[in-house]
Amino acid sequence: MLKHINLKNVIFLDIETVPLFESYGAMPDVFRELWDRKAASLVREAQTPEDIYQRAGIYAEFGRVVCISMGGFAEKDGAMTFRVKSFFGVDEAEILRGFAEALGRFTSKKGTYICAHNGKEFDFPYIARRMIVNGLELPSILDVAGKKPWEVPFLDTLELWKFGDYKHYTSLHLLTTILNIPTPKDDIDGSMVAAVYYNEGDIRRIASYCEKDVIAVAQIMQRYKGEAILDRDRVEVVP
Repeated sequence: MLKHINLKNVIFLDIETVPLFESYGAMPDVFRELWDRKAASLVREAQTPEDIYQRAGIYAEFGRVVCISMGGFAEKDGAMTFRVKSFFGVDEAEILRGFAEALGRFTSKKGTYICAHNGKEFDFPYIARRMIVNGLELPSILDVAGKKPWEVPFLDTLELWKFGDYKHYTSLHLLTTILNIPTPKDDIDGSMVAAVYYNEGDIRRIASYCEKDVIAVAQIMQRYKGEAILDRDRVEVVP
């Protein structure tokens, strides 16, 4: 599987997002009205828009990026290594700008890809939308308007696992478990990120979690290709 893909030509990434405002009550009136309209199609019986406000972070119009981690394979001392770097903080524009510059340096050569789990429906469009909101120029690899499907250099470990079964969804946690890959969910998971950000202010903890997801996605791609997975002691976290 995927014999034509050289993993050295792939940037693996993951993002962490939170609601744009700390709480439902903290939203300006116009945002609260717009969220109420959005939430009307999401709430279950007896729920209110305020009850599900913690989900606002998954929508680029009501959330923002607090961390992007990216990583790639390289050879060092005759063995495969993996370098991962995170862009995180309270300034979303700075996070996105730093990521875009690093991504642009890697993807300036032909034949490069970006890869994430559910990246086509979440990470890639979310980053692009938030870059536009922040008035930033899209990296060329994310500027897919007008491109044919086979011209878009996106890899998605969830889509690949579907094998054409579009109704099927498999979480990253489940996929790593069945493929015997160390779980990245050994500290926090996505549902806890907003609380860690707003209540604890521990953005480094969020970045560490995000980095584990990136490593897991890279290891899944190795399994897809029938390769031995990367040992964690061959991972270098770049400051």
